[in-house]
Amino acid sequence: MKLLKAMATVGGLTGVSRILGFIRDVLTAIILGAGPLADAFIVALKLPNFFRRVTAEGAFSVSFVPMYSAKLHKDGEAKADEFASNAFAVMLFILAPFTLICIAAMPLIIRLLAPGFEVGSERYDLAVEMTRVTFPYLLMISLTALMGGVLNAHEKFVPFAAAPIVFNLALIAALVFLEPYMQSGGHALSWGLFAAGVLQFIGMFYFIRKLKIGIKLQMPKFDVDIKKLFNLMGPGVIGAGVVHINLFVDVIIASTLATGSISYLYYADRLNQLPLGMVGIAVGTALLPMLSKAMAGDNAAEAKHLFNRALEVCLILALPAGVAMLVVAEPLIKTLFQYGNFDAEDARTTAHVLMGYALGVPAYVAGKVLSTTYYARHDTKTPVKMSVMSALLNIGLALILIQFMGVAGIALATGICGWVLFTLLLRGLKATDAAALDARFKHSLPRIIFASCLMALVLAIVAHYSSGYYDGSKIEKIASLAVLVASGLGTYSLAVLGTGAISIKDLKKLFVRKRVQ
Repeated sequence: MKLLKAMATVGGLTGVSRILGFIRDVLTAIILGAGPLADAFIVALKLPNFFRRVTAEGAFSVSFVPMYSAKLHKDGEAKADEFASNAFAVMLFILAPFTLICIAAMPLIIRLLAPGFEVGSERYDLAVEMTRVTFPYLLMISLTALMGGVLNAHEKFVPFAAAPIVFNLALIAALVFLEPYMQSGGHALSWGLFAAGVLQFIGMFYFIRKLKIGIKLQMPKFDVDIKKLFNLMGPGVIGAGVVHINLFVDVIIASTLATGSISYLYYADRLNQLPLGMVGIAVGTALLPMLSKAMAGDNAAEAKHLFNRALEVCLILALPAGVAMLVVAEPLIKTLFQYGNFDAEDARTTAHVLMGYALGVPAYVAGKVLSTTYYARHDTKTPVKMSVMSALLNIGLALILIQFMGVAGIALATGICGWVLFTLLLRGLKATDAAALDARFKHSLPRIIFASCLMALVLAIVAHYSSGYYDGSKIEKIASLAVLVASGLGTYSLAVLGTGAISIKDLKKLFVRKRVQ
């Protein structure tokens, strides 16, 4: 149950972060709405995060963590920390000048990445101005991610899992306290993002020092280990780049549609990211170092157990989440965002976008387990080929579907391609012993599907009879959504327990009082 405890720790802290993220997004929707200012800030938010996910949390993490974990297991802490120190120095050496160059070239970058933002328009000028403030976040969060990966390899999961909480608190504070003194709420959020990067870096550095992990500042050395890291990162950069370029293509396509389309994608994706973050990030964070150690030690039985339990937990949590968002998208959006400058039409359009995203939630979350299995065995090439195929299909589908569905077509293409990628990843692991499905998983899967279908039926009935309340007062909306959530959660919980998809024994083990870092 060590994996489940680690996942519960990371998932719980991620859940706190997501709740704070919803508070931030509700405030953003009220103050910025879904107009030019919101579109410009979302580009300023996404651009540094795009590069960060490709480098720090994408190719770098999936290459660095298995290497560091293997060194820790085979060569000891001193050699592992020596490798981490050099990786830190190399990252600083590369990303610092890259950040400065991008800040200087921001007008050109915005023209390339948001061609629908006409040069000289309000959206274009605001995007350039605010992205210049937010872009240094890339450097700070990349170094933070390296230190977080080191802590995770030592099975100290709490500090890095708590870092997004700091991020959301910084942005909420910027909206509440800084916005009255700034040109706009978008400018306040931009400076809040910059501050979040500084605070997250300081926090992670503190825990590295507190736990006496020997990461030191030094001159970069492009030695054998760094060359191996870059060789592993090469396919990873392409793979992570394809996935996140695909997300940016969504923004590019949306920038050519009606004003507000980028905002609709953003607000819907915030709900979509709840299960992806709480479950997907938790399983990736906890599973990668553990699976890497099991494979490095040739412990096939342990690797197979970790794979199956991670996949089982992902489906237990992600399948009902995706089904619920698909069935009750409009009540969710109306209750969470339909206030202030975010009107009923904005809510309806965003709900349609959310439904497209929700279709792919189980596939993307479960796909995290599959891709982590490739990375744990130092195979970064195979997932890349599959990501490229999925991404190209995604772009083509999006361009077709927007002709019939508008901005919702972009999200539907993303949802469909999630299942395409999942299928490709699963087929590629057929010959891998660690990825063979065990008897317990085969017992649980049909019961999880049945429980999710039963929950969907109950949610549809309750939503139908409470539909009139979601256009009422704030209290009516919140009370109606609470009843809706309680009915779905209660139905699903009773169904998975009653059918035996989850055992009481496993739940008791999960909540045994034992400190998990």
